[in-house]
Amino acid sequence: MLPAKPKILAIRPSSSDPALPAGLAEQYEVIEANNSLRALARLAREQFAAVYVAGEFVDEAVQLGRLSTNERILEAMPDGVALLDSDGTVLWANECLRHWANRGNIIGETFYRALGNPEILGPDFSPFSTALSLGQASSSTLKSADGRYFQLHAAPVLDERGPTQQLVVSTRDVTPEVLQQHKLVALHKAGRELTDIQPDEIGGMTTEQRAALLKSNIMHFTKDLLKFDVVEIRLLDQETLELKPLLSDGMDDEAANRALFASADGNGVTGFVAATKKSYLCEDTTTDPIYIQGVQGAKSSLTVPLVWHDEVIGTFNVESPSPRAFNESDLLFLEIFCRDVAASLNTLDLLAAQQADTTEETVVAIHSAVALPIDQILNDAVNILETTIGLDAEVVSRLKHILRNARDIKQVIQEVGRELAPAEAIPAEHPHHKLIGKRVLVVDRDEAVLQSAHKILESTGCIVETAPTGREASSMVRASMPDASYDLILSAIKLPDMSAHGLMCKLQGMMSSVPLILMSEIGWDPDHTLPKCREKGLHPRAILVKPFRVNQLLSIMECVLDAQPPCPPTMAQQA
Repeated sequence: MLPAKPKILAIRPSSSDPALPAGLAEQYEVIEANNSLRALARLAREQFAAVYVAGEFVDEAVQLGRLSTNERILEAMPDGVALLDSDGTVLWANECLRHWANRGNIIGETFYRALGNPEILGPDFSPFSTALSLGQASSSTLKSADGRYFQLHAAPVLDERGPTQQLVVSTRDVTPEVLQQHKLVALHKAGRELTDIQPDEIGGMTTEQRAALLKSNIMHFTKDLLKFDVVEIRLLDQETLELKPLLSDGMDDEAANRALFASADGNGVTGFVAATKKSYLCEDTTTDPIYIQGVQGAKSSLTVPLVWHDEVIGTFNVESPSPRAFNESDLLFLEIFCRDVAASLNTLDLLAAQQADTTEETVVAIHSAVALPIDQILNDAVNILETTIGLDAEVVSRLKHILRNARDIKQVIQEVGRELAPAEAIPAEHPHHKLIGKRVLVVDRDEAVLQSAHKILESTGCIVETAPTGREASSMVRASMPDASYDLILSAIKLPDMSAHGLMCKLQGMMSSVPLILMSEIGWDPDHTLPKCREKGLHPRAILVKPFRVNQLLSIMECVLDAQPPCPPTMAQQA
């Protein structure tokens, strides 16, 4: 057998062009390529003794040199890079792409076959055809059979001598990013399911049953989606700052029942998170200065505050027997999940010590329906008393009797509600005890505002009456004195017949100190009512900008009450 001839790569236009130099074909096995790109592809998969370049292809030789240099750079890239011909066949591929294909040589195979025929997810389902036909880059996402995701970018190799025939394709493994996005979508779905509890599902449940339903849902998503096995949720008592256990799974009994408070010192990570409203990633429990053991053998923990309307309502803690078991992604996912947990806790009203049942809710609904009509009766009766001169004494007596009866109706409804409500529905200590029994007049043209005032303020123990105009509010104040004077007056900054400044001026003629609180829209005060009222003695904090939170309203009401001078007892109080 004759020894094999050494191979030589010849770069020239085509085999039909002028013959190779004399003797070259006799001494070597000549492999031909008609351009530098194809030459590079052959060099990548075969061994050659030399490269012959035809004279008119000197530029191709220069380009081949550049490509060879670039090849060494591309081999070191963390992304897969390939050179394809117009049929999608691999002419050259770097080490990264060959590694993903899981075999040494993929030259000569189609790109998709080399990667195991992955699923094309789009947005371009024919990125190679698009890049070749339009002469511009195109992108798509691929999913391999083993569950990996690749971001593909195909760009045409521009050739001044004719139509584009080759593509440079870069491929990046985006599996972590895609899986994280899938997990985020799943978390949002879980959050919707967590909070989507219909009234007919919980209407007949006791407080304990409602809590059990929520706990079950939380644990389902915590274990199946977040893959956390040791979980503890505590709720914050806003008065005592104690973090009371709501849910515990996998925790030691002693730790689960340990008394903890929202304090940065001496109450472990849970107390620190509740006090600072900041999440805490404990990578190693053995060296962490504030960690207190929750489960035997725990080496790391992750604790996130439960926040509702910018207030901490509790904490969510998970632990692991492995050090550094949690990372920033786990922290992000748990924080997202905890937003929905906080919303679901609010939905079921588990933040209160106990919960009113359907009977109490029915009484509240009845009271809500009759509140404004009764206020209208009060307004009409007061208006008759004020506008009609020389009324018969018996008529005046009857009008005053109507006023008393109208007010008594609302009081009776509230008292019946308290009597019918189960004992567990009544909080042991009222969170806003200063407001109990205080008489409040709300002045606003918006009926929805007046309706909400009854619902919100009467739930705190206030006695609420309303008026739609400044004139009627003035009449109500005058008629209430001295036996039923208002402790607080809440007024819109703009009323149908006057401004809040005009109302304040009228009231100062009747009251020694006007306990006025103004309600304003954001940025809306064209008549400079607020500074005028402040000149008249409006309390510095007595302004609410809609929309405002209930706690903010109640806090300002208590502040204005505290600033009022003590009043002599009324005749009713003396009696």
